[in-house]
Amino acid sequence: MSTRGDGAVRSRDRGDAASLTRGRREAPPRVRALGAALQQWLGRPLTSLHLVLAVFGLLTALGLVMVLSASSVNAYAAGGSAYGVFFRQLAFAVLGAVLFWIGVRVPPRRWRAASPWLLAGCLVLLVLVLVPGLGAAVNGSRSWFRIAGVSLQPSEITKVALALWGAHVLVRHRPAPRRWRQALMPVMPVALLILTLVVAQPDLGTTISLAVIVAALLWFACAPVGLLALLSTAGVIGAVVLGVVASYRQSRIAAFLDPSGADPLGPAYQARQALYSLADGGLFGQGLGQGRSKWSYLPNADNDFIFAIIGEELGFLGAVAVIILFVTLAYTGLRIAARSVDPWIRVVASTLTVWLVVQAAINVGYVVGLLPVTGIPLPLVSSGGTSLALALFAGGLLANFARHESDAAAVLRTQGQGRLARALRLPPPEPVRARPRTG
Repeated sequence: MSTRGDGAVRSRDRGDAASLTRGRREAPPRVRALGAALQQWLGRPLTSLHLVLAVFGLLTALGLVMVLSASSVNAYAAGGSAYGVFFRQLAFAVLGAVLFWIGVRVPPRRWRAASPWLLAGCLVLLVLVLVPGLGAAVNGSRSWFRIAGVSLQPSEITKVALALWGAHVLVRHRPAPRRWRQALMPVMPVALLILTLVVAQPDLGTTISLAVIVAALLWFACAPVGLLALLSTAGVIGAVVLGVVASYRQSRIAAFLDPSGADPLGPAYQARQALYSLADGGLFGQGLGQGRSKWSYLPNADNDFIFAIIGEELGFLGAVAVIILFVTLAYTGLRIAARSVDPWIRVVASTLTVWLVVQAAINVGYVVGLLPVTGIPLPLVSSGGTSLALALFAGGLLANFARHESDAAAVLRTQGQGRLARALRLPPPEPVRARPRTG
């Protein structure tokens, strides 16, 4: 009797403990309701499109505000107006908005058909920019054309063109380019030619971005793992070689590896001033426009190190908000790729997303001291006209792909597109069918 009673007591105690544990793990009603609402919203057909519009719109608006704040002092000292750099950035933002609209409006099949011609034009521009008298040298790099006072950087256009054309070539070997020859020809020879032309400028930051695009293309096209490992090893070796052949790159790497022993007024100056800016910002920041680093303390404050100005003026919360926006961009781009039935769209959407997010991660990484300084701008935020316009064009392509998700296309064709889409004269999404796989 006592044994059965003790067992009953223990069973009741275990039941009470289990009930108590379930009660502790159960989320509050408001949290459950919020989670259910979020899950329902994420399941809607047009969520990907709305996320693309929100992320690119917010990052572009933030970039314009921060470029005005970060460049005002130097712009006034150089030209007597604090708005010089800002107006130029605003003009390229308008151009980028037009490119965004073109990227949304033109059907994906036409972008794929035009990709070889786009890349061929970029190759011609990359050759011409190296010709003395045609290409303009800025900070020791011959990477720009100067036309009527406006600078154009062909290597930025090449990033998008390479993603479009590389995906076009690789998806022809569906279900996957399992053989090395299929994955290498002709993508790798063309990629090596482009990288060589960019290295000759020289522009290490753009070279790294292009290498990221090539790696993303091969990865999302399911290239052989052995090939990816070999190319990754070769890429690391190439980056090391490029880092040591130039004395200024050597000094940057040495300052990164031994910051305490580096000359504080030499190669380590920018990185150290960036950390000071972030530290001065604290949790809530000094206030928009109130930062002190832009007063000739932090070089390239409106370009390479604009994230430091964000941390100084908007604080830790502002910096985290920027990171959250890029994390949202990563989620959105990969979501679009996963929900698309066209393999070309899947590869292009994934590659463009990886390019923008990895470039942002590199920029933030060297500003906070986790990576050596490479001069890669923060997409959509840093000053730089061609970079901003082409990033917005990539956003337009992602929005286009989001409209061509199966559920989204069905809704837009049956229920209409809304006033904004009609005002922008956007055609209804074309039906996209999964192509049969061939060996």
